[in-house]
Amino acid sequence: MSTWQISGQYMETCNCAFLCPCIASNLTARPTEGDCKAAVTLHIDKGVKDGIKLDGLSFVVMMHSPGAMGEGNITVGLIVDDSASDQQLDAISAIATGSAGGPMAALAPLVGKIAGVERRPIRFEADGLNRSMSAGELVDQACEGIASAVAPGQAIGIDNTAHPVNSRLSLAKAKRSSFHAFGIDWDDATGTRNGHFAPFAWAA
Repeated sequence: MSTWQISGQYMETCNCAFLCPCIASNLTARPTEGDCKAAVTLHIDKGVKDGIKLDGLSFVVMMHSPGAMGEGNITVGLIVDDSASDQQLDAISAIATGSAGGPMAALAPLVGKIAGVERRPIRFEADGLNRSMSAGELVDQACEGIASAVAPGQAIGIDNTAHPVNSRLSLAKAKRSSFHAFGIDWDDATGTRNGHFAPFAWAA
């Protein structure tokens, strides 16, 4: 029986040019800028861990990989919605770092450093093919899905990926990315960088 489960909506942007080579290479390719800077946001629609409800909360996993992600030495920092109680913060931290098992546990061997945890007000919005979020002054990002020509209202998808959030991701371009957290700094509004979004359902 699961000790926790969360489900909801995810989005991310990174500093790689579209389409991110990490996805198509199973994390073995060199990022287009040499390193990877990414903000992975999850908004929990429904969730519970050890009796602690997590409905409506969001968190952001900030990542910096100095080279190909599969080579490891990834720095990870966590931003949690400041409306979370201390118990909810502990629950989300355990899920997001993989210490409570689940999908992020598979990524844990690649993590070289946990940079810390910050609390900020997190705003997450989903509208059609558009996703956006902000976490105080630390992160501001938005992406727009690449519209499918055969499935109206849906984005082109990529399936069977090694991504920890979902094996199927919608392809998107980042409309803006501003990261200034845990020593990870990136600002871009060219519309040429990579993004993804998808529903997610995790449990352990």
